[in-house]
Amino acid sequence: MEIGGYILLGLAIFIILVIIGNIKIVPQAYVYVIERLGAFHAAWNTGLHVTIPFFDRVAKKVSLKDQVLDFKPQSVITKDNVSMQIDTVVFFQITNAMQFTYGVERPISAIENLTATTLRNIVGNLDLQQTLTSRDIINTNITKILDEATDRWGIKVQRVELKNILPPREIQEAMDKQMKADREKREKVTQAEAEKEAQILVAEGERNAKILRAEADKQAQILKAEAEKQTLILHAEAVREQKMREAEGEAQAINMVQQALADSIVKLNEANPNEQVIQLKSLEAFSKAADGKATKIIIPSEIQGLAGLAAGIKGTIADGNVYNTSVKQ
Repeated sequence: MEIGGYILLGLAIFIILVIIGNIKIVPQAYVYVIERLGAFHAAWNTGLHVTIPFFDRVAKKVSLKDQVLDFKPQSVITKDNVSMQIDTVVFFQITNAMQFTYGVERPISAIENLTATTLRNIVGNLDLQQTLTSRDIINTNITKILDEATDRWGIKVQRVELKNILPPREIQEAMDKQMKADREKREKVTQAEAEKEAQILVAEGERNAKILRAEADKQAQILKAEAEKQTLILHAEAVREQKMREAEGEAQAINMVQQALADSIVKLNEANPNEQVIQLKSLEAFSKAADGKATKIIIPSEIQGLAGLAAGIKGTIADGNVYNTSVKQ
């Protein structure tokens, strides 16, 4: 092969290598900032790109992922002149690769210094107690201020967190003592409240027991009164029943006596008694009327002569002829 052939071959290889060297593949979540002849030309996103040899160059490879900056503790002074150390964590994302490349020199250092100055300004308006208890407020204010300041740098500050707040040693010891005193105070308060609750429960139990006992006594008295009432009612009903039965018995006895008398009169009338028998019955009726209970007795004129007839009646009864004969008839 002649020398000219080697030169052409070498030139071809060189051209191929140059072309291959100028083929750029941008990976996912990255942006390449391209300069042409020293000036910004384009921002290439994900994909295959080719630069012009000796004219174009990749000025910066910018990541679009969320990034975290953990800064060293910053010395700050509170409103009540307490010096402390606070370290912060900044979460941000690059949203404009061209502004990020040309907006600020050393953007990470710029964010760190801006975070430190903003933190000092915010904490300087708070006392120690507010600083220790207002982390959310401090985080929100720093995030807002940093996001506004870094917007022209193509950076979006998403969140700022206070990682640690380190007060001086003597302040920490005082805080520990205060926390210990607060815990002891809460413990005593809790014990006192527990004892109070226990006493209240005991008193309520005793009161409820007394109420239940009183209600039980009242119920027992009511039941006793009801029982006595029922007993009296039953006794009265029994007495009434007894009197009603006695009255019915007396009424039946009177009816039987009256019926017997009526039957005897009927039989007497059927027997057709003589005058002596009638006078004898009148004497028996008079003897019943004069049974000793009446204070005055009026003797009818018809029976005034019965005394004289006693002998005759006695003889008539002895004979038994008149009455028996009458009965037989």
